[in-house]
Amino acid sequence: MAHRLPISLACWDYDRTRALREGTVRPTGVDLTYLPLSPEETFFRMLRWQEFDVAEMSLSSYVLSLFADEPPFVAIPVFPSRVFRHGSIYLAPSSTVRDPAELAGRTVGIPEYQMTAAVWIRGILAEHHGLPVDAVSYRTGGLHHAGRQEKLRLDLPDRFDVRPIGADETLDGLLRTGAIDALYTARAPRSFDPAAGPDRVRRLFADPAAAERTYLRATGIFPIMHTVVLRRDVYQRHRWLARALLDAFTEAKDQVYTELREVTALKVSLPWVVPAAEEAAALLGDDFWPYGVEPNRTVLETFLRYSHEQGLARRRLDPAELFAPETLADTLV
Repeated sequence: MAHRLPISLACWDYDRTRALREGTVRPTGVDLTYLPLSPEETFFRMLRWQEFDVAEMSLSSYVLSLFADEPPFVAIPVFPSRVFRHGSIYLAPSSTVRDPAELAGRTVGIPEYQMTAAVWIRGILAEHHGLPVDAVSYRTGGLHHAGRQEKLRLDLPDRFDVRPIGADETLDGLLRTGAIDALYTARAPRSFDPAAGPDRVRRLFADPAAAERTYLRATGIFPIMHTVVLRRDVYQRHRWLARALLDAFTEAKDQVYTELREVTALKVSLPWVVPAAEEAAALLGDDFWPYGVEPNRTVLETFLRYSHEQGLARRRLDPAELFAPETLADTLV
């Protein structure tokens, strides 16, 4: 048996990576150990201790890591998580806000200022809804558990008011009581109940799916949340690995498209999954979850602009600077 390079991969158990986890798709030359860890755990362990050879990673955290004296990671243009975030903005029960611009001068909670979901939300509200990023005061901390801190050290311009909440406070608790006016978060707060009445925590956008479709039609953007990174020392020893992993992730993802459209017997436990897949293809094209740089150039350029405008990235990067050169060509020649 030919020697295969042993590689550990930490990544959540998505349908688009299932074939890698099950071993039905194998990266060329690799003996892959797939560790199905939650994104929060993976990010923390990879950023703090670089425990894994390859890992799913917050796009924002990865961008910031590139400004280190010795950047620890190299990414490949694989995007395991993409989410429209209009539905991730929550208002306190007492809030009278009806339009995003009305949040100007108010206090908004966010688990971390640099988290990817928050970068997208702030950018979208500033560019499309008249709410400048620096018009809001931001308070950071744990959503349901006290003590969360930024994973990376930030050096923000003074015009951004970003401060932590109390050591024994949670964002969800502050939202319930109205101590913060709103919350931007990737994970829904426990205080939110979509069936509850108007005097409870509610979403800023009453019909987020409609708002997201409007945004998509106007911009063509399906926001990227996570990418995949290799530890730089692993990449430098085995540069071929970047392309092998990109090809394997792509093959695993492409298998899912067929399953989503299967009508003989539904493979996904949603009654209208097939019409939903058909709508996604109509709006975004047949490859509606694309990997690679060029199909995602507009999305990546927009995010990198937001990161710089919000005081995070020291300069505005080009998408090609994010990824291993071996992964930039569409095909090998």
